Amino acid sequence: MAEAEVVTEGNRNIVISLPGENRDLTDVGSAAELRFRKVLKATDGSGQTAAPDQAARAAALVGTLSDEDLVGQVLMPYAYGSSATKVSPGSAAGNRALAGVDTPAEMVARYRLGGLILVGFSADDPTSGNQATTNVDNPQQVRQLTTGLRDAAGKLAAGSAPFLIGTDQEYGVVTRITDGVTLLPSPLAAGAAGKPELTEAAWRAAGSELAAMGINLDFAPVADVLATRSTVIGSRSFGADPRNASAQVAGAVKGLQSAGVAASVKHFPGHGLSATDSHKDLPVIAQPRAVLDRTAFPPFRAGIDAGTMAVMSAHLDVRAVDPGTPATFSKKLLTDVLRGQLGFQGVVITDGMNMPPARRWSPGEAAIRALTAGNDLILMTPNVGQAYNGLLAALRDGSLPRARLIEAVTRVLTMKFKLADRPAPDMSTLNTAEHRKAAADLAAAAVTVLRGRCGGPVGNPVTVTSSGGRDRTRAALTEALTAAGVKVVPSGGTVVHLVGYGDDADDLRADAAVTVAMDTPYVLADAKSPTLLATYSSSRASMTALAGVLAGKARPGGRSPVPVRGLPATTCGT
Repeated sequence: MAEAEVVTEGNRNIVISLPGENRDLTDVGSAAELRFRKVLKATDGSGQTAAPDQAARAAALVGTLSDEDLVGQVLMPYAYGSSATKVSPGSAAGNRALAGVDTPAEMVARYRLGGLILVGFSADDPTSGNQATTNVDNPQQVRQLTTGLRDAAGKLAAGSAPFLIGTDQEYGVVTRITDGVTLLPSPLAAGAAGKPELTEAAWRAAGSELAAMGINLDFAPVADVLATRSTVIGSRSFGADPRNASAQVAGAVKGLQSAGVAASVKHFPGHGLSATDSHKDLPVIAQPRAVLDRTAFPPFRAGIDAGTMAVMSAHLDVRAVDPGTPATFSKKLLTDVLRGQLGFQGVVITDGMNMPPARRWSPGEAAIRALTAGNDLILMTPNVGQAYNGLLAALRDGSLPRARLIEAVTRVLTMKFKLADRPAPDMSTLNTAEHRKAAADLAAAAVTVLRGRCGGPVGNPVTVTSSGGRDRTRAALTEALTAAGVKVVPSGGTVVHLVGYGDDADDLRADAAVTVAMDTPYVLADAKSPTLLATYSSSRASMTALAGVLAGKARPGGRSPVPVRGLPATTCGT
């Protein structure tokens, strides 16, 4: 892909043209007075033209930014603290080690940041080895934090463009904000339901709640096809079937973005083809290119066709395309394949640069390599100052092409101006009855019978048991069963046993009449129960849906979206 044509006036950068465009300049003089006669026609990920004013505003703003401003716009680190300006001593110490400042607001100001990611961890989160930032507690606190961050960013030279505030709200095991919001069932549950319209409605509800809290970028949905029993991806995926996963990815993208939140489809080119955890090591994708084209790429293409504003690159060694080079740093994968062959023209975001595969280089060198390969946003650098200074030095000595940086910043700002057109909903939109119904509909459609009768009540009374550490889920099912008219007793009843994330054969119960998988259903292959069910999720909505099936009031219509040894996708026919 051709790069932007740029000239420099003092320490300002004037965009002459972007790929495929002819643009004239008027008011030749100071960069701040430059105006374009022709309107930039930048395309979004779907290939449709962006609104001219959004793209033109981005290009015009780029022309007024200094080198320091440009570099800051491609950085999206994390920060410690639950407030933008007032943090605990521990959070201040974390920020000093990360960026040489005490507060998130100071980090935004010093490095002229383009955005910030909010981090928090749920109990079974496979990504929780990163860092405990204490960014999220409850929706009101999150809204106050995001407001404070935007206040700080509004004072920057690029402050007319909305500040990006992102988080990983995937639902299921990776859900950063868990209290006071509508919790959707996992992506794997959506894959089991097989109804993209329900996925779209649920993710629209989720997007409106994120927007109400001041979050305008969700690092979701996961587009990885689950080709292995990967625990790092697992129920974060929509399943093993590329066609079904593609439909679900498209639904999630449409839902989020219709609510004014940018989607970031991940982890390109497909983490589900390896069971290795990239939070610990560099996974190898050994499959031939034909398999990637047939299996891994379709959900990403579907997300692009649905208009996703962003795609997240992954730390994966894809042997068929660029052996030995993590995809995050591979121009062959990001520029040639993602942009050239799949046609994506939106924002490419790195996976966390604090992860081991990215730490083979210094923070500055890693940022330079990632940007040169085709990324537009550098996420979660382990040292903000080193990344910032490294990029700035490389820009000035020419090792980072100025045109590549201009191209990246223009894409980022165009996305920001698209998001600016949607006012944030009121906080009263959180956890409404309408949103809970959207989650409930998706959860109900997901419940699957893999062994036993298709529906019909379980023997009364019921005793609910579970593997260790699942007291809240057990209590939620008990409450839902009681509401459905099923008597629940502490012992002596028909045993319904719950297993979830990370459980294996040792966590099963031999005397259980019913065993329920609340994450990936692979463990059910070793279960002896006469009835095997899967909800793929431990959300309250999923437990309510399960109770309806156990009470004989709902017919389970889901199909397992992954193959389970010795079991059918469902016993309920087609």
